[in-house]
Amino acid sequence: MIAYVTLGTNDLSRAAAFYDQLLAVIGANRVWEFERSIGWSTSSGGPTISVIKPYDAKPASVGNGMMVSLAAKSEAEVDALYRKAIELGGKDEGAAGPRTGGYYAGYFRDLDGNKLCAFYEK
Repeated sequence: MIAYVTLGTNDLSRAAAFYDQLLAVIGANRVWEFERSIGWSTSSGGPTISVIKPYDAKPASVGNGMMVSLAAKSEAEVDALYRKAIELGGKDEGAAGPRTGGYYAGYFRDLDGNKLCAFYEK
């Protein structure tokens, strides 16, 4: 089970504004905030997604092949997450829609280029 995922950012306040609005679509709120990082979760003590300014003080960069998937409760919620990400300046990596095996997903990149997926599985 994943406890938390961190995504690098070079602009913490910009990333926080993006994720505040994006993750509100699935009911997530900030659960902690520090000088270099902010975390969101849908439940107290549950899995957390966070943005962080790297501790080594080098610029954040995107990991090739790395992706974070956000579980949605319905196809409509996948659509809402995908639309919100694009509305907030995220980049399309595959429009929300059906995939093989009853999987429904939308793929996008955040403002720092990190790849995310919103998905629902029947």
